[in-house]
Amino acid sequence: MKKTVWRNVIVSGMAALLLVMAGGSCLFAEETVKFADFSWESVQLHNRIVGHILEKGFDKKVEYLFVESLPGLMGIERGDIQLSMEGWVDNVLEFWTKAQEKGDMVSLGKNFPDAPQGWYVPTYVIKGDPERGIEPLAPDLRSVEDLPKYAHLFPDPEDPKKGRFLNGPTGWNCSSINTKKLKAYGLDTYFNNMFTGSSSALATGIAAAYKKGKPVLAYYWEPTPILGMFDMTLLEEPPYNEEIWETTKACAYPSCRVLKLANAEFLEENPTVELFLRRYNTTLDLTNKVLAYMEKNDATLEETARWFLKEYPDLWKDWLQGQDPKIVKKVEASL
Repeated sequence: MKKTVWRNVIVSGMAALLLVMAGGSCLFAEETVKFADFSWESVQLHNRIVGHILEKGFDKKVEYLFVESLPGLMGIERGDIQLSMEGWVDNVLEFWTKAQEKGDMVSLGKNFPDAPQGWYVPTYVIKGDPERGIEPLAPDLRSVEDLPKYAHLFPDPEDPKKGRFLNGPTGWNCSSINTKKLKAYGLDTYFNNMFTGSSSALATGIAAAYKKGKPVLAYYWEPTPILGMFDMTLLEEPPYNEEIWETTKACAYPSCRVLKLANAEFLEENPTVELFLRRYNTTLDLTNKVLAYMEKNDATLEETARWFLKEYPDLWKDWLQGQDPKIVKKVEASL
């Protein structure tokens, strides 16, 4: 155990002993719980929901550190960061496999069922939208194999002879995967690969086109505010095949586990928190719904977390089954 951790444990233990001697009680050790706040909204939201409960119910100090995927996971492994409520481990499978062997980072189970990701188009491109006066432009568009004949529907403003594929930022592993997919499918002949500068830039590109009723082809995933608000269709790809995935990537993304991840040493020192985190679970639909609420109401992450806790008391109280009843009362009072 690190010296700083030992010092904190000793200090907390002494404080608890003094309180007991004085006739008081000490339910929880004071410490700062640091979250890996990755660059997508759903993990930031779930971090805030858990952070609110830890802060108000468990008397923990909380901090949210903005990090990219791999550095954040490495931080959890080292113990510089304690938690993240979403770890898309299949996107960093080599690292995750080695981390499991080391045992310094622990999976607390899935936050929600396996999350889809891939290439999306607005559903009105395929089916139209009579309420908006939009006619179906690509009624036969079902899979990536159909894209060459519809490339003209997604023109690149800077190169109108080719279509534009909205990719994620260059720092994302999935963005390099998408680049390989474009080449493997022969679509780099028909589409320019546009790397967006950030998660928000990617979302803005999709939202801007959707609000205008225009076609757009983009990489995206669930759960997200975009897919909570807009009707989008995931294009089919050849079924996932491990051998193909390890070479050309010319197949569907593998089902992606979204795990709750924590530093092993932190869990050893906080068994009641571990019990709460293991019981924490949601669904794709619920997360999409809450993210859509945040977007439509221009709410902050903290405001949305509080709204969620007010709106779904039965759910979060179920997460706290087996805990000291004072925790529930303190969270309720905070709302």
